[in-house]
Amino acid sequence: MEVHDFQLHYCNILVTILGEGQRSEADSDGPTHTGLFNLYLDEVNEEWTTQIEKFDYVIISAGHWFYRPSMYFENEKRVGCRYCLIENVIDLPMSYGYRMAFKTAFKAINNLKSYKGVTFLRTFAPSHFEGGEWNGGGTCPRQLPLRRNETLLDGTNLEMYLAQMEEFKLAAKEGKMKGLKYRLLDMTYAMLLRPDGHPSRYGHLPHDNVTMYNDCVHWCLPGPIDSWSDFLLYAIKMEGGMRG
Repeated sequence: MEVHDFQLHYCNILVTILGEGQRSEADSDGPTHTGLFNLYLDEVNEEWTTQIEKFDYVIISAGHWFYRPSMYFENEKRVGCRYCLIENVIDLPMSYGYRMAFKTAFKAINNLKSYKGVTFLRTFAPSHFEGGEWNGGGTCPRQLPLRRNETLLDGTNLEMYLAQMEEFKLAAKEGKMKGLKYRLLDMTYAMLLRPDGHPSRYGHLPHDNVTMYNDCVHWCLPGPIDSWSDFLLYAIKMEGGMRG
């Protein structure tokens, strides 16, 4: 009889997904006919801040929703917009609302009285439209990763990345004085090299009678998205003093 000697480990892990960090509302229409969001950039949705105080790990991430047409509010007053195309309303930089959202979220975490967990920032994951924007015929047909010398992190991708990194560093510095830990899952450059990971025109069933843009934003194919989990697992093991 063949005998096997091994250990089986069980882990009891509760995973909670909480969306919409800031207070937001949506108008029924907007300049692209996809809705105009009203974002209250200095207000926190307490549905998530009241839940995370007992969490061991919190992962903060946000990305391409901030490209949508939005009206920005602070102190209940309109301060500007992005792509709203409304007369006499200031069109703010792409990164403005993005930066403020992270600033508000990190501030809320640092102000929690009982939270003792580790906060991870998963950085911005670039899109890969070629031949046009998302609503202008852009697609992502590549089937292989890019080489390092074939692309650069620039434009709005760089703008968004730098904005969140600056806010992360400020929050980590403040959090450290309160005994809180901040860690970075920097996936931006790794994902910049993976245009092959998007569903492109295969984002719906072939028989669906729909008009649909190519999806070069979301990640669904094996490989790129798996690396996020691998990096996170390694980071958690490092926090627990584990190796290998």
